[in-house]
Amino acid sequence: MSMRRREFTLGLLVTAGLQGLARADEGVQHEERALMGTRVRITLVEADAARRRAAFEAAWTRMGALADQMSRYREGSVVRQLAARAGGAPLAVPAETMQVLLAAREVAAFTGGAFDASVGAYRDWHFGDDAEGHAAEIADAQRLVEQRRLVGWRRVELNSEARTARLPTPGMALDLGGIAKLPILQAGLAEIARSGVAAAMIDGGGDVVCHGNPPGRDWRVGIRDPRTPQRLAGVVALRDGVVASSGDYERFFDRAGRRWHHVLDPASGWPTQGVHGVALVARDIAAVNGLGAAIMVGGLQRGQRWLAQRPGVDALVATDDSTWLSTGMQARLTPAG
Repeated sequence: MSMRRREFTLGLLVTAGLQGLARADEGVQHEERALMGTRVRITLVEADAARRRAAFEAAWTRMGALADQMSRYREGSVVRQLAARAGGAPLAVPAETMQVLLAAREVAAFTGGAFDASVGAYRDWHFGDDAEGHAAEIADAQRLVEQRRLVGWRRVELNSEARTARLPTPGMALDLGGIAKLPILQAGLAEIARSGVAAAMIDGGGDVVCHGNPPGRDWRVGIRDPRTPQRLAGVVALRDGVVASSGDYERFFDRAGRRWHHVLDPASGWPTQGVHGVALVARDIAAVNGLGAAIMVGGLQRGQRWLAQRPGVDALVATDDSTWLSTGMQARLTPAG
């Protein structure tokens, strides 16, 4: 029996130790909504009820608007417009989307194309939980071969000064799902900070951003064990930082003795194999954004080389055979419970 992303979301990353704080301090409040194909949960620590309300609304409004810009499913989104105009004239794009497109190009260059937002051209995969209501479906092998010619991050034309983007070949398409979520969550967190709230966390179905701290403690974030996703591998303490997760347990279905999941190898269009999940912890989202998906494509050894060039990133990588922890993750990951 397969379990889709929606059924797993709340256990992907959990905040531990806040329940007791919530009972002791009425200033702690949680809100949760569906956004970006998952459940997003905001936790605020703020005594003033009016300020909390303003912060919640500002964050939800900002994140919703950005998600609409960058969704591959939303009619009229920038991503849909770029695909519709592929082979034609450049498209003027909002500043936030341009920043994400530039970030996608940077991580693609850093990983030698292991991360590639142009995998949107592999449009025949469906995992039974997308916004258009498709049933789970394995892509046709011949179609993947044909679509492969439409994939290639170097071909995406970006003009940061004019703030335009262009896909040069009809049929090209982008999928920003692996690179847009963290900036969108960060934008929501910035709205909360502007509202004057001193401490907040946003958990977006596997990706967590936070600033400030609950009184007298750090945020505690539980990291799921990718090889046994029903369990936690451990807990990390976090303040003013980010946890980013990628895994084959997020959107998937099981068929013909194999797991078919949404992280696709740009070189083939098939779901990645070998790495089941990656969790990355860092101070800034730029250090980790897109890197988890790239490690799932590139494998553990290439991932270790990339991580060696990102000394501020602590990592957990689960493969078929074992779970590897960087030195920093070994030091910070503590048992759950």
